[in-house]
Amino acid sequence: MTAVQGVGPSWVALPHHGDWPTVLAFLTERFPHVSKGEWIQRMARGDVQTDTAEAIGPLSPFIAGVRIRYLRHVAHEVPIPFAADIVFEDEHIVVVDKPHFLPVTPSGGYVQETLLARLRAQLACDTLAPMHRLDRDTAGLVLFSKQTASRGAYHGLFSQRAIRKTYEAVAPWAGDALPPALRSSRVEESSHFMQMHEVVGEPNAETRIRVLEHTKHWARYELQPVTGKRHQLRVHMNALGLPIRFDGIYPTLTAEPASGTTPDYSRPLQLLARRLNFVDPLGGQQRNFVSGRQLLALPD
Repeated sequence: MTAVQGVGPSWVALPHHGDWPTVLAFLTERFPHVSKGEWIQRMARGDVQTDTAEAIGPLSPFIAGVRIRYLRHVAHEVPIPFAADIVFEDEHIVVVDKPHFLPVTPSGGYVQETLLARLRAQLACDTLAPMHRLDRDTAGLVLFSKQTASRGAYHGLFSQRAIRKTYEAVAPWAGDALPPALRSSRVEESSHFMQMHEVVGEPNAETRIRVLEHTKHWARYELQPVTGKRHQLRVHMNALGLPIRFDGIYPTLTAEPASGTTPDYSRPLQLLARRLNFVDPLGGQQRNFVSGRQLLALPD
């Protein structure tokens, strides 16, 4: 599977919740901006495969848990009018301060208008890869690895929970019903692929929560994820009855803008990856990075 303009294949795991007869049926529902006919054309070109390089065709059965890789082809990408800032770079890593609305990796209707594609072109580094997730809606710090040889050492920071990530979020002020200092729960996929939710069971997600300031109705919170479940901070704040301001997924999933149309840039999700702190696994230096971006001022 050959990369398109320097961008390699994207991945999706077939979920355990849901009932689709074929992979094609799932992909058509999962990515409504891509027509069924377009998926069939991609399959005919060999651009949809399992992670073991087996070709996926229109009649390939849906099997939960199987990982699918596919190449994206977007005819008309909407330019994202916001630039990322490089905070730090050496021979092994790059730390980037990402704006809201810019995807880290190809997703939805974006391939070249992504942080990864921009950085690969800017740094002339085809081996660049992000070390952790940051939603398109979220702004702030992202750590990238430049070399495959040293990538495992930086992956280890996350698997061993040896990196501290600190976020800021604006959400409703809880008043006398202050949120707990630690939210611990079990977070799993919901019936809709875009949303995660809390379920009964052994906790697998933990978030430290602290109030930084507040007005009559809103507050700025410091959030430190102890674990790294998908959408963890958004799920935990929503479960506390404190959904993050301008969240288009929690508590209510709003429709994505149609492919090729401009998002509403006046309502950025009020979530910022403020700080990254870790001991460099190669040189032993203490690394402390801080985002230069700011969330909107607190409303009254």
